[in-house]
Parts: sequence; C-alpha cells; structure tokens
Amino acid sequence: MPVAPNGKAVGVPSRVRRRTGLLLEPHGGTMSTVKLAIVYYSATGTVDAMAHRAAAAGEKAGAEVRLRRVAREATSGERQATEAQAAHAEAAPEVPAATADDIVWADAVLFGSPTRYGNIAGQLKTFIDSLGPQWGQGLLADKVYAGFTSSQTLHGGQESTLLALYNTIHHFGGIVVAPGYTDPTKFVDGNPYGASHVTGANNDAPLGDAENAALDHLATRVVTVAGKLAG
Repeated sequence: MPVAPNGKAVGVPSRVRRRTGLLLEPHGGTMSTVKLAIVYYSATGTVDAMAHRAAAAGEKAGAEVRLRRVAREATSGERQATEAQAAHAEAAPEVPAATADDIVWADAVLFGSPTRYGNIAGQLKTFIDSLGPQWGQGLLADKVYAGFTSSQTLHGGQESTLLALYNTIHHFGGIVVAPGYTDPTKFVDGNPYGASHVTGANNDAPLGDAENAALDHLATRVVTVAGKLAG
C-alpha cells in the first residue's frame, strides 16, 4: 500500500475508484468491433507470454485480435543460447510474422519488447522503421497505442523503454493510451507507462498475478478507449 510523506498509509484515491468503472467497462451498443494488433519481439519467451496474456484480455474485452511476432534473427549476444532461448526459437514460428498491414488494419496497437539498454530491442525498431511508406500516407495516425516490456532487474530501463517507444508514436500521429493510475492494480505493479515484468538474474521468473493483472488492465483499457473514439 502507498505511504504518504507523513508516514501514514494511504489507500487508492477515490477519484481512481470512481474512474475505474468508466474506463474498464467494455463499450457496448452497436459500435463496430475494435481491431487490436499486438506486435512484439521476444528473445526468451517472456514478452511472448505477455503478448498472449494481453491478447486474451483484448478478446475478452470484445476486440478482434491479431497476435503477431516480429520475425527477426536474434543478435549475436542473444544467440549465446540458454535453454529458454532455444525453446522459444523453436516455438516462435507458431505465431504469424508481423507485417505493415497488421498495423494499418488495426484501430489499436500494443507493441511489446524486452528492454535493451533502456530502449526497445533492435528487432522491433527495425520493424517500426520499415513502416515509413505507411507513415508517409498517414496510415499510422489516429490509432490508439500502448506498450509492454520486460527486463532482468527492477530498475533495468523499463520506463525509459516505454517512453522511447512512445516517441515513435508521437511521430505516427498516434494516440498514446498509457494506464496511468486508472486502476488499483497500478498501485501494485507501479508502472503508469504501460505493463512490465522483471525476469530476474536467471531471466526465468514467470509472470505473476500483479503482472497478469497489469496486462489485463492495459489491453482492456486500450480496447475500451479505442472503442469510445470510434463511437
């Protein structure tokens, strides 16, 4: 529970509790289904697990979801293969490779990447850089965007990775829909910029309840806001 400067514990602000229902209620009525693209790069499978969790939450919120991986080779450093990396490399092709059409198709996009020196992985950046023709036609604008990431340590650059990603979204003319503190779960995972996970020194810590809740909230919020904009 958060602690105020005077040492007293404080609860979730009432304004957050009031807003939560509004922001998380799936958009009803006759509005067309929101199209959500989840595009990610994963080296060991952690971001892959996060992407699948977000996809399930997006579908539960009523969206049509495209789950897509960035089909790029691992760097030489990443090829110093652990069992997790080798297993993930074998399983990765089960998810379709991302294309520019997936971004153009979507009303909302979630990008996922491991943290690399406080930035997104080069593989995801290369994919984003390939979207120049679509950017030039204005096809990336006016969509809802958000992101999720993982790192080995608690202060391993997660926030700067998401902020760096959002620099690109501003150039797209996109609409960044960060979670902020719009749900009590954000006072547990503590990341108002997106969703994140700490994998630990051995890079093998599984997603816990807090991370899953944060991903559920992020995907649901993105779908809900995209639906309201469309409606």
